Amino acid sequence: MSTEILINSMGYETRIALVENTQLVEFHIQRPSAKGLVGNIYKGRVVRVLPGMQAAFVDIGLERTGFLYVDDVFISTNELDHRLLGHEHQPCGKYNFTSSSAENEGQPLSGMNIEDLLREGQNITVQVGKEPIGSKGPRLTCHITLPCRNLVFMPLTDHIGVSRKIEDETLREALRARIEALRPAGTGFIVRTVAEYADMEELEADMEFLLHLWDEILDKTSQSSSPALIYEDIDIIFRSVRDLFTSDVNSLIVDNRETHDKLVNFIKIFAPDLQHRISFYQEKIPLFEASGIEIEISRIIEKKVWLRSGGYIIIETTEALTVIDVNTGRFVGKNDLQETIFKTNMEAVKEIAFQLRLRNIGGIIIIDFIDMADELHRQELLCSFKEVVKKDKSKINILKLSEFGLVQMTRKRSCENLNQILSEPCYYCGGEGRLKSRRTLCYEIFRKILRDSMKHQGDEIIIKVHPRLADMILKEEEHVTLELEQNTKKRLTFIPDKALHIEKYEIIWQ
Repeated sequence: MSTEILINSMGYETRIALVENTQLVEFHIQRPSAKGLVGNIYKGRVVRVLPGMQAAFVDIGLERTGFLYVDDVFISTNELDHRLLGHEHQPCGKYNFTSSSAENEGQPLSGMNIEDLLREGQNITVQVGKEPIGSKGPRLTCHITLPCRNLVFMPLTDHIGVSRKIEDETLREALRARIEALRPAGTGFIVRTVAEYADMEELEADMEFLLHLWDEILDKTSQSSSPALIYEDIDIIFRSVRDLFTSDVNSLIVDNRETHDKLVNFIKIFAPDLQHRISFYQEKIPLFEASGIEIEISRIIEKKVWLRSGGYIIIETTEALTVIDVNTGRFVGKNDLQETIFKTNMEAVKEIAFQLRLRNIGGIIIIDFIDMADELHRQELLCSFKEVVKKDKSKINILKLSEFGLVQMTRKRSCENLNQILSEPCYYCGGEGRLKSRRTLCYEIFRKILRDSMKHQGDEIIIKVHPRLADMILKEEEHVTLELEQNTKKRLTFIPDKALHIEKYEIIWQ
């Protein structure tokens, strides 16, 4: 299987695409205006303890307080194994680990209450495990984890774990023995899947780096008053290299020279054997357009997804859960109704698994398959679904098919899905539907101007846009327009036009 990582890096937005056999399977995006928090470490202050919820709110210096559940303050070693090793390789380094201490190892969770562990006004070091979603603040954990390429360091846990994806038992024991020989007493490490063929020197280098990083975090924590940011995780570009760029990836292509040089220097340290697979894209046609990715991205926010047979699925997302409905659509089959229904459901199984991963849909998911009378068909459908989701790196739990043809499942969620990032509540209908966000439209216009500027000889570009879009461009994105003028050597003039739909704009080359 041919696998590529494509990186489109601009000053205002970074987009990363994981492509398997020319098909987009994962898409990650980061904007300076909404930089991710997962992995960041804060010195916070407990502002409220809620015994009735067995949770606490912690001020970490953000607009909203973080939420700390009792299970993320204390956890037994057995539960730690279950949580970590089942899904230790999250896309772009997004982990949700929990806490343990040597003196309390093995004690059942039921014996510990939040009021026994925390008090209001207490200073506490926490790490963000989940991004703020909707009206909820970030989910916090007291168990600090620091991922590197081959290892995940757990400074507060005396424990060694090996990824379950490394199935060779002899190799697992050898890796565990290597870590045991290297680690300081009382510290914990998880050996990641990518470390399967790592030698002693690579493991030692990772461990030395992580231990030094932890010493710096401890020093800064002791010198800071709460609330304070103690450690900021690396950005999405380096996380993509750390977590996605393995020996299975044939090439990594980046369209920004500065980013390319930084990645080469980064990979020289952490995976020098993969250095030759990084290349700089410098063709006139933008990277994502040349590879067909731009078209695929534009379809991510569509509710209806057509199947090859003529059937389709509808994806509806709310704050609490996502509902997926399967329909036969234009597919009428040949002879037998039950066979038509079964074929539509089986085709939908693959597409649903693909869309969950691509759109990064998490939380509770309800899938309404077309009802099937044949019990064998029902069993085969469920088995097939469980098989196809194995490619997904996020932790997934699937319940059995109900009598109504419903499948209930959960998929680990650590951040907003792509639909929430790429769109916003509709300005015209009061939030009943969704539109492309103004910032998404801004960057779409910027890309088109940059792409087509060489084709036109004039020195001015007039862009007619909706007034709400013009307001954002001229205020929040003013620095980007100035940079764009310098790069294109053309003057940009934005004209508000109330007659335009907010998603429509007109570019006039003078």
